[in-house]
Amino acid sequence: MKKRFKAAKPRLAFFDFTDCEGCQLQFANMGETLLELAKLVDIVNFREISSENGQDYNVAVIEGSITTDHDVIRIKAIREKAKIIVALGACATVGGVNGIKNRSPLELAKQRVYGNKANTIETIKTMPVHEVVKVDYIINGCPVYIPEVITVIKHILMGKPYVVPNYAVCAECKMNENVCRYEKNEDCLGPVTRAGCNSWCVNNGNKCYGCRGLVDDPASAGQKDILLKYGLKLDDILQKFTLYNDSTGVKYDKEFK
Repeated sequence: MKKRFKAAKPRLAFFDFTDCEGCQLQFANMGETLLELAKLVDIVNFREISSENGQDYNVAVIEGSITTDHDVIRIKAIREKAKIIVALGACATVGGVNGIKNRSPLELAKQRVYGNKANTIETIKTMPVHEVVKVDYIINGCPVYIPEVITVIKHILMGKPYVVPNYAVCAECKMNENVCRYEKNEDCLGPVTRAGCNSWCVNNGNKCYGCRGLVDDPASAGQKDILLKYGLKLDDILQKFTLYNDSTGVKYDKEFK
């Protein structure tokens, strides 16, 4: 069991690496819930909501992927200081859209983005936080799903581990009585994407983009059957899945081929 905070309130510090800060904005948009949270924890560093830059923290919430040597040094320093590291959002947990650059040699990726300024840019392959330091809690998604965020914070306060659901988003869709997106002639990554978001996107008329990462044991045979039934190409699905998950490597090709 993780150590429970007893006397003093946990001191939270938010840090961003390579990201859009959208997941931190989810926190900022919590409204009254954020005020209630502030009664249970001390937020000492969170530039989205405060100009304070406190460094006396024991819980570090990390948004963003690791993409430079400086990032590696910085996240290791944060890990040494923090009792708990929370990886917040797709960039921190699976690499996110930043992982797209891993599809090409770094020099080629730099040329495509920066042109004749490429030689001035220092970068490394995109990595989720857990590939560099130990992570204690994971909150998936792009952006994160606030009810899950609150659940994770409760687990931190109680000193309990949070187990990320390891079944497909499809299960949540069925519980929410959603019409399958495939039945609407759309592709959807729900059959192989890790749940925990309460099928948030599909509930609101969208489809699953796979931002929460792959379940540990995906029903690859079932996914193939879906592709055959609806006349979709495997390469097209893999291309969509790697929008968020490319930094995790080529295991998706191995899973589905």
